[in-house]
Amino acid sequence: MKNINNKAIDHNTNDKARLTDNKPNGVKLQWHWLLSSRVQQLNSKRMRPVAKSISGKAIFLLCVASFLAGSLLFTNRTTSDTTIKAAQSISSRHVISSIPNHVEKLSLVTFGCDKKRKKLAETGLGNVMEEVRKTQQAIQSLDKTISTLEVELAAARSWTSLQQQSLDHLHKDSSNYSSNSSLQKAFVVIGINTAFSSKRRRDTLRETWLLKGNKLKKLEKEKGIVIRFVIGHSAAPGGVLDRAIDDENAEYKDFLRLKHVEGYHELSSKTRLYFSTAITIWDAQYYVKVDDDVHVNLGMLVSTLARYKSQPRTYIGCMKSGPVLSQKGVKYHEPEFWKFGEEGNKYFRHATGQIYAISKDLAIYISVNSGILHRYANEDVSLGSWFIGLEVQHVDDRSMCCGTPPDCEWKRQGGNTCIASFDWSCSGICNSVKRMKDVHNACGEGGGAVWNVDI
Repeated sequence: MKNINNKAIDHNTNDKARLTDNKPNGVKLQWHWLLSSRVQQLNSKRMRPVAKSISGKAIFLLCVASFLAGSLLFTNRTTSDTTIKAAQSISSRHVISSIPNHVEKLSLVTFGCDKKRKKLAETGLGNVMEEVRKTQQAIQSLDKTISTLEVELAAARSWTSLQQQSLDHLHKDSSNYSSNSSLQKAFVVIGINTAFSSKRRRDTLRETWLLKGNKLKKLEKEKGIVIRFVIGHSAAPGGVLDRAIDDENAEYKDFLRLKHVEGYHELSSKTRLYFSTAITIWDAQYYVKVDDDVHVNLGMLVSTLARYKSQPRTYIGCMKSGPVLSQKGVKYHEPEFWKFGEEGNKYFRHATGQIYAISKDLAIYISVNSGILHRYANEDVSLGSWFIGLEVQHVDDRSMCCGTPPDCEWKRQGGNTCIASFDWSCSGICNSVKRMKDVHNACGEGGGAVWNVDI
């Protein structure tokens, strides 16, 4: 009986094993556990007699229960795997869908960085340009300083050279005051522009405001006021005109002769040469040019110049800006009118040519650069053009261009004595030979004024 039961159990076990071979691994494990438990129970029962055998119905129910348990475990595992995969799929879709947003954000950040980088680059470029500008300004300032030093050095060299060669610019009979090679100290040198045909004009000046003889020498010695008629030579040196001037100079000793051929259209060259020559003879603080048909009060002139003696590069006169005359044949025609702009334009400000004064440093400047100073048709325009671009103080003194009586007379009576008087219509005193004495009597400051000036 025992052997029959064992065979039945083995048979059932084999059937269950074959069934489990067709299930998944999870179910096989369950079956294996159940069978192991059952075998242990049976082995324990071998030790004692079996009271009752297990029926086939119970075995069948056991098998069905085991099958249902294995199916339930398999379903749970499958559901779990599906849920995990679904979650992974959702996560992947979320990641993929969020990529454009991150790309957009990254683009914004990149754009911002590029903008900041560009701004930084522009700022850096601006700083570089600012440094370049400052460097250029420093270079320009240095160039200006160097140019100034070069001019001053050239002036010093010229001054030394001119001291040694002063007589080379003069005629051997210019005056008794040019025989000494050393420079003579003076406060002002007044050069009266004259011509060969102006003998009578010169005589009227000597009889009015211009001192002569011993008084002229005394004025030069005591007050440092040098006065000379300035004239060149004729086109035929040694001719009648030149000999007449030599004779006149021998009598009055008040001429400064220039190495210059006289001519109305050469006034610019004559003016340039006058300043260049005067500084080789006199070491003065001021150099004045005046025409021989103008009335001058020497005391007023000297006292006015004394007010500016501490200021460098001074250009004093009655400043004007007349029209540029382009029409040929008229007086004061300007052949180079096109340089002054459109037709109808005016000249730059310059002192009227009847009388003006310049300080010593400007006279030296003219002498040093005389070879390259441009000369226009009108000498006053030429002088004004030489100072354009320089640090020159223009002093506009209207008392240097008073009219003839009654204008200058009324001003004198009012306590405003004029420095110079003339008629604008004649660019000097009209018919000065006849009227100079009348102007002097009406507008003169008095013979003793110049001696009382404190220089």
